[in-house]
Amino acid sequence: MRGALSGLTTRGRCLLAAGVAAALCSVVLNERDLLRVSVFVVALPLLVTALTSATRVGLQARRYIAPVRVPVGGRAEVVLAVRSTGRLPTVGLLVSDGVPYALGGKPRFLIERLPRHSGTQLQYTVRPMLRGIQALGPLKATISDPFGLAEYERELAGTSRLVVVPRVFPLSSAPGGSGLGAGDDGSHRLSAGQGEDDAVVRPYRQGDDLRKVHWRSTAKRDEMMVRVEESPWRGGTTVLLDHRAHGHRGGGADSSLEWAVSFAASVCVHLHRYGHQVRLVTETGTVLVSDTGDGGHSDAAVLDALAALQPGHQREISCPADPGGGQELIAVLGSATPDELGRLLRFRSRGSRSLAVLLDTGAWSRGEQPGADPAAAAALLSGAGWGVTVATPDTPMNRVWANLGRTGSRRDGTMIAGAGT
Repeated sequence: MRGALSGLTTRGRCLLAAGVAAALCSVVLNERDLLRVSVFVVALPLLVTALTSATRVGLQARRYIAPVRVPVGGRAEVVLAVRSTGRLPTVGLLVSDGVPYALGGKPRFLIERLPRHSGTQLQYTVRPMLRGIQALGPLKATISDPFGLAEYERELAGTSRLVVVPRVFPLSSAPGGSGLGAGDDGSHRLSAGQGEDDAVVRPYRQGDDLRKVHWRSTAKRDEMMVRVEESPWRGGTTVLLDHRAHGHRGGGADSSLEWAVSFAASVCVHLHRYGHQVRLVTETGTVLVSDTGDGGHSDAAVLDALAALQPGHQREISCPADPGGGQELIAVLGSATPDELGRLLRFRSRGSRSLAVLLDTGAWSRGEQPGADPAAAAALLSGAGWGVTVATPDTPMNRVWANLGRTGSRRDGTMIAGAGT
């Protein structure tokens, strides 16, 4: 009884109190007519409370989201199927679904009458502006009577997950060079026979050390070939994403971090379309996604990992080993000093093809929070044999990708020639 009375509204409680007071007055004044009125006044809120409480029990609902994975700025439709399973019709039903602030306002629906053993469908749209794993719900219903005397709230459905993935921009082509889908850097990977490491050779160039001549390939090709000392090629590409909060500027969807996440997602999806295996790692060397060796890969795995990625709290780049794992490397870096980049270069061989996109983070904050000078970082990486391009918020991603391909192609010869030095 106490639980049922808890649903009384202020109007219902006042009416109940008035009825009790009228009953007491009727006894004192010996007025039977007033007692009859007081009994009716007391019985009305009690009866309404019992009926409304019984109606609350006979409600069911389910939530459907299509699609369950949507890009930033995209659109997802949410359908709420509400059904009455009780013996009494439902009147005055207010349905509200919990929606995070990043997805828009909280939707509310008023169902004036829902006959017993029948249902209805409610629909609303969400347009996420920030990536992340968002939770829709819980779905709650507020049942009230026509007189406004009783009101109950009930949870009809729990939470549902909506994955907001970063926006993927189309890229025109893969950067030239070995393993990235366009062109050849002049290196030829040969099996040197049982018991001998794989040999990476290229045609002889003026100034090369004659001690590096690979005579077996020279005799076979009738052209002087030079051996490049390099770890055996494992195939695939590693994409490194710098997600340090300290290394980025700006806020919300317009921050440099969100640009870097979107660019990394675009690169991974683009390379997948070329049939390449992709590893996605952070600046600490943590592997977020690694394609299997059977040739299978999934864009959904990369996008889901990036959707759940939160800004890192470490202030410096700290890779305990080669972040590329012997593979070709494409690094998307925020604000970094030459000292911080030195930790990244420490384990990276000059003979391994390395590319970097440096974000001019000061442009994202409009000069309010200037970051490290990208020119100094670019000079350091270029001197280490990396192909480097600088990105700003006004530069289209496809142009950044094209510039990266051109710098990588120009660096191929330098990197190979410097491998033996």
